[in-house]
Amino acid sequence: MLDSWEAARDFALTLAGTQLSTSYGQPAVKVAANGHTFLSTGRESDTAFVLHIDLGTVEMLKETEPATYWQTAHYEGYPAVLVGYASGDPARVRDVIRQAYHQAAAMKPVAKRKQ
Repeated sequence: MLDSWEAARDFALTLAGTQLSTSYGQPAVKVAANGHTFLSTGRESDTAFVLHIDLGTVEMLKETEPATYWQTAHYEGYPAVLVGYASGDPARVRDVIRQAYHQAAAMKPVAKRKQ
């Protein structure tokens, strides 16, 4: 069951080459090799986590299961979707986390900021 940030985080960390990190100062799981975040706590951490995934998938998830996958105004237009902890289909949520992980793993490394 993925009924908390800790449960979602723990599952994401079972995927090869992932690490616990931060994104915008909040807990996140990233692909270690390239620094891309695919899972984070976001602004609604009491009820949902944020999955960083392509816009097409975001739209499909919101249309097919709006009680589990949604966006607030903060996330509209961005490749990120909120995933409710109360999902009735934790297997699908795990599959979508894996999909986000594979997308993030295929990306070029995050550019280092100049200090």
